[in-house]
Formats: sequence, C-alpha cells, structure tokens
Amino acid sequence: MTNRLIIFDTTLRDGEQSPGASMTREEKIRVARQLEKMRVDVIEAGFAAASPGDFEAIRAIAETIRESTVCSLARASEADIERAGEAIRPAPQKRVHTFIATSPIHMEKKLRMTPDQVVEQAVKAIGWARRYTDDVEFSAEDAGRSDLDFLCRIFEAVIRAGATTVNVPDTVGYNLPRQFAGTIEQLLARVPNADKVIWSVHCHNDLGLAVANSLAAVLAGARQVECTINGLGERAGNAALEEVVMAVRTRPDLFQLETAIETTQIVPASRLVSQITGYPVQPNKAIVGANAFAHESGIHQDGVLKHRETYEIMRAEDVGWAQNKLVLGKHSGRNAFKSRLAELGIVLESEEALNAAFARFKELADKKHEIFDADLQALVSDETVTPAQEHFKLNYSQVTSETGETPRAKIILGLDGEERKAEANGSGPVDAAFKAIEQVVQSGTQLLLYSVNAITTGTDAQGEVTVRLMKGERVVNGQGADTDIVIASIKAYLNALNKLYAGLDKVNPQGNV
Repeated sequence: MTNRLIIFDTTLRDGEQSPGASMTREEKIRVARQLEKMRVDVIEAGFAAASPGDFEAIRAIAETIRESTVCSLARASEADIERAGEAIRPAPQKRVHTFIATSPIHMEKKLRMTPDQVVEQAVKAIGWARRYTDDVEFSAEDAGRSDLDFLCRIFEAVIRAGATTVNVPDTVGYNLPRQFAGTIEQLLARVPNADKVIWSVHCHNDLGLAVANSLAAVLAGARQVECTINGLGERAGNAALEEVVMAVRTRPDLFQLETAIETTQIVPASRLVSQITGYPVQPNKAIVGANAFAHESGIHQDGVLKHRETYEIMRAEDVGWAQNKLVLGKHSGRNAFKSRLAELGIVLESEEALNAAFARFKELADKKHEIFDADLQALVSDETVTPAQEHFKLNYSQVTSETGETPRAKIILGLDGEERKAEANGSGPVDAAFKAIEQVVQSGTQLLLYSVNAITTGTDAQGEVTVRLMKGERVVNGQGADTDIVIASIKAYLNALNKLYAGLDKVNPQGNV
C-alpha cells in the first residue's frame, strides 16, 4: 500500500454537520451511489448513535453499496460502537471508526478523564469494534493540539489492541503544514509497529490550510486522507476531496502515489452535493468552480490557444466538465430517459417515482429545447419527497410584479385532497408567494436561506432554488427547479415544508473528529 493513497470521504457525516446541510435518507443514498461511482475507498455514512434516522440511513447505504467500504463513526463507548456495528452489518466491506479526545483541554474540560483513563477507554473501544469487523479505525480527536508523547502512547496501545487505521485529526484547523508534517514524521518514527497500520489525517479548514496540511502529511508518510466533496463541513469545512486528489494526480513527481478515484466523476459529485445541501460552489473554487478553467486575460487566452499547458495544469474534461452535454429532447422516450439517469448514477426507488420524473421531464422539454445532464440531476431532486409524503401541493399560482406597484401573489394549494386559497403582497414576487403560502400552512418556520443558481447557460436555463427552513431545532432544505424562477421558489418552499411535515429532517447531527 506504500504507493497507494486511500481516499476516505466523510461528506455524509462530517460534511452533514454544516449548518443546514442535513440530508434525508434518500439524499444520502444518492450521494453514496455517486461516491461509489467515483470509486471512493471508504464512505463514512454517518454517526449511527446520533439518531434512529442516522442509523437507518447508514443501514440503507450498507445494503446498497457493494464496492466501497461503508463506515460509521462511534464514540469510544460500547453503546455507540454497538449501534455502528449493527448499522454497517449488511455491507460487504465495513469499518467502525471510533474516537476519543486526546488534547489536554479536551480531556480535562470535556471528558473529565485522566490520560490513563483515556488510553484505557480507547483500548476497550478497539475490542468492542472488533466484534463487528476486523477493519477498525481509531482517531485521536484534537490530535493537532495534543502532547506528542501522549499521542505516541495511545497510538501504540490501540495498534496493539487491533486497530488497522490510526487517524491524526487537526480537529480545529490549528496546525501549519510544516508543523503537521513533523507530527506525522515523529509518530511514524516513534510508535512501535507503526508500519503495521495505515496512517490517516483529517484536517479542518479554520485557517484555510486543510488541503495544505493534508498534502504535507501525505508527503510525510500518511496514506489515507479524510475529506469531503466541495470541502463541506462544520465551521470552515474540511479538506476538499477534489483538491487533494487532483494535487496528487497533477504532481506525480512529488507524491509518487496513485488513488483509485475516477476523476471524471468529480464535477457530477460536486454538483449533486451542492444541489442537495443548498451550499453553492463559489465560481473561483479550485477544480469544481465555474471559473476553474475559464480564461479572461487576453495573454492567457492566446497562450492556451497556442498550447494548452501554458496556463492549464490539468484538463477540464479529466474532472468531468465535458459531461454537461445535450442528451435528450422532447421526442425522447421513457426508456432513453431511464437509461440516461442510470448513466448519471441516478436510481429512482419505484416505478411511481420514475413515472413522475418522466412527466416532469416532458413538461420541461416543452419549455426548454436543450436538456442537459445538469437539468436531469435537478429534475429528480423533487423525488426526496414521495407522492405519499406530499402533504402540500401547488395547484395554481398567479404572481404579478409591475413597476411602481406592490408585487402580489395568488396561491391555491392542495392539502390532503382539499384546496385552500390565499393572496398576499410582498416586497418582491417571491416574498409575496411565500407569504401567501404561509397564510394557508401557518408553519411557524423561520427562513434561514434562499439561494438561486442557474443550472445551465442561456435565458431558458432552469433556475435551481434552495430554501432552508427552521422550526425549533429542526432544520431542513427544500429544492425546486423550473425555467420560471418564481415557480422554482414555490416548489422549493413546499418541498421543505413537506419534508418537515413528513419528518424528513435531522436534529443536531453529532460526532466531531
């Protein structure tokens, strides 16, 4: 394994800890399928002990994924590890990832345990995890601020107890690249049997150094990097998978390592995660940003036209940018539609869901002549709410906005087969529409986010809207897409309300490494 870098994706666990980024079971399965298609080595599917919903989502992923290893996080407690082990049981390849804090401030203030007690608990945790799988990972939470001698001691103990991967997290993004590389070098040199395990790193981006620290650790001997799509994660996020993978691929002269990642699936994965979580990708984001391969400067354009490598160190098509191609039109049939969804890694759960998506495709084809892959991905986002869970349904809308006049919306909603009407004024057409909806549903929610993105280019492009609603401690995202941005906004708002009504939300995801 010395020339192989393992990619451990934690989008579904650590990425989901971003405020408002919680995913439903069906959304998690869609992301997991895309990660498997991208050939991610390990998929951390969640934190099984966090909630019954998280447990069921991990179990569903374990039943679905055949190629990647499915992992669940667990604190170093027997109850947590039991839940993790049961959740991943159906997976052909499974891992329990257990952790305990090792920094002085965490041990004293949070755990209220002595160093001896922490080591004893960590060793017990490895034994509990090995009841369920031989693939056991141990993480020393806040290793970036831990005493090096204590890290050597606890890692030696867990390796002796049977851990197969040991992870060195920079939990609060405190380290600098040279310092973090030095820590890895010291651990590899000082921990007995260090050569018997895979050394992993998990870096946070509080100082903007998650990728730099991860790559420095790899050069120092780490052979697993824990990362997320688009760098998603709580606070400032995690190391971005796409940046780590493409850095290693682009600089073989330095790394002399390979990953198993199918890089052409990077952009589709980025778009899917952005769409589901409502976290847009900034245009100048490395690898997956809209401007990542754009050249505005005349000097740059001239150079690229003469020889691409004058200003491009990798090809756009290698990370999946070339895949946004015209695929279907208004005359395309149901089988062609289904086949193209399968090629994109989209599998609808039932014939009813497929028929509903195909009907929406036909409606879109009447409005928009050219339908691209990105349009299809947005089209199926509504399937996160099944027809049986669709408590609120849009039957009619009329929204007016004139210069010098107050925007006004008239809405007719279907509520469990009954029609309810409402009208409202607003500061804009979307505001008026949302107020009209609230007159009917009286949800008592707070709007945390309203985000609009164009899915493709052109004036007939679909607008993709994400709405984030909060009610008490419950937070949920809703998505909607349409060539009419007001209709897309109404769809997104109702999608979020339906998720709340059906209980398709998650309260306070836990588990930090």
